[in-house]
Amino acid sequence: MPTHPHQHILKRTVRFTINSDGSTLGNNTTAGKPSMTTLGRYYELQIAVQGAPDQSTGYLIGIQEIDALVRNTLLPVITAQINDNPSISPSLLLPKLWSTTTEHLKPTLHAIHWQLTPYHSIEMNNQTHDSNAVLLRQTFEFAAAHRLHSPSMSDQENADFFGKCSNPAGHGHNYKVEPTIRIPISAHTPQLQLQIEQAVNDTIIDPLDHKFLNTDCPPFDQSADGTIPSVEHITTHCYHQLAPALESLGCTLDQITVWETDRTSATYPA
Repeated sequence: MPTHPHQHILKRTVRFTINSDGSTLGNNTTAGKPSMTTLGRYYELQIAVQGAPDQSTGYLIGIQEIDALVRNTLLPVITAQINDNPSISPSLLLPKLWSTTTEHLKPTLHAIHWQLTPYHSIEMNNQTHDSNAVLLRQTFEFAAAHRLHSPSMSDQENADFFGKCSNPAGHGHNYKVEPTIRIPISAHTPQLQLQIEQAVNDTIIDPLDHKFLNTDCPPFDQSADGTIPSVEHITTHCYHQLAPALESLGCTLDQITVWETDRTSATYPA
């Protein structure tokens, strides 16, 4: 859909549990409704719609409409699949969730984001729906130390610019990495999922984990014309290491985000 100054994207996240006994009771929409009353499955669905707000109400859509759609219409679709064949990839359900949502909502559907776990999600949006693909996001982590120091600057200039981060002994971070991977729906099998995780471990986690980046990782060895291991350069490095491995699996790395702390991250390409 072309951009327009009066267009908005409204996102609504609905949390719910699929209980093993089929219970649909509960009153706590913050924690999830239906409530977790048995050994169940907890999910979050974020529905994003696009359009122009109504001039009289200011609403693009009432969020209660989205809540009702998810709990009354989409939840039964997911429940039926779990009961019939729980071994398939969740990605195979996204086209059904997409078509069902578009049948019931008036605004244009922009995206469906399914949070499967706190660290693993799949998404279908306007672009991926047209190409019959999904976006997979999964969080990984590694611990590493680095020193921010530019050879083109004096020690005092480095200290003034980088502060404590220029300490010759270095300092450490617990980095988090989240690649955004475009996958053809028909190819997203449990086996491919495991191959993707192995590719991330082989190309990013194992080479960087528990390393002093300035000396243990050649791309950041400044004595050999390496780059400063800033979070920006680390993110770029991760992208270029992982992208070819995913291409060999038939996937595309759209972008990757690296968190240096919970307040500082870089995404490449932007």
